[in-house]
Amino acid sequence: MSTIILGGGLLGHRLVCAGVRPCGAHDMHTDLTPRRWVDFAEIDNARDLGGLPVHGGGTTRFGVVYRSSTPQQLSVADLDRLLGPMRLRTLIDLRMPGESAREGHGLLAKSAVRLINLPISTPVHTGPQHLGSDARHDELLRLFGELLRGSAESVVAAARLIADARHHAVLFHCAAGKDRTGILAAVLLDAIGVPATDIAADYALTEHRLARIRTRLIALGSYPDLPPVRTGILAVLPATMRGFLADLRAVHGGAARWLRANGLTVTELTALREVMVACGHDPAAPHCAAGSPR
Repeated sequence: MSTIILGGGLLGHRLVCAGVRPCGAHDMHTDLTPRRWVDFAEIDNARDLGGLPVHGGGTTRFGVVYRSSTPQQLSVADLDRLLGPMRLRTLIDLRMPGESAREGHGLLAKSAVRLINLPISTPVHTGPQHLGSDARHDELLRLFGELLRGSAESVVAAARLIADARHHAVLFHCAAGKDRTGILAAVLLDAIGVPATDIAADYALTEHRLARIRTRLIALGSYPDLPPVRTGILAVLPATMRGFLADLRAVHGGAARWLRANGLTVTELTALREVMVACGHDPAAPHCAAGSPR
């Protein structure tokens, strides 16, 4: 185990399903949600980022990138699943360094998984815990923007790691697996061309696990003042994620351009698309150049 601490999509292209015909609305919205959830004994909010539609053809690839709430209390069986069928090599911890050190990584700390701390925080390190139970959509949206502004180095570093297949499979997490995790997921997915509605729907899935997440976090001791579920920082509003992505596109031209402006190279961005997107059999899709994985 090694630990390291570091301080727009593809639009307008033809969609092809099964390599033979244009995708229709039914194809683009096939519900793969049950397959995307990964159920563990002691990790409450884990899912695969595979199975999401991509502008230009194909879907996101299963078994490459996972998101979750904190895995620090994972069981032996959970660890066996991560190391065995899921082939986990890299865990990206989005918690603050002090938070990460205080809570730890449980059984993962003595495993062969590479642990990397890439904290996502606001520029002045005031986090979600400062939102009361009456926090509004506009306050959550503002928080999302501040988290991205304060975490460019971490987000770009995470994208760079994920773009390199030698680090796969990758799991990234924060505490609840909702906002910090949701922001990184949104940037990655928007950069490779997943529609905003699908990114927001993925974010909203956390609502199904909120009660379980809250119970676990309160028992840990680092999160004693969490509001009731679906209020304050425990609200899961798809509109907040849609607003965040709309702002990202309006101000920066989308996640791909934001990543490029903050240091990700064209080669790395291309690699990110190639490792995360299953091309199917459409060689005309923009991310399906000769030699890219299928």
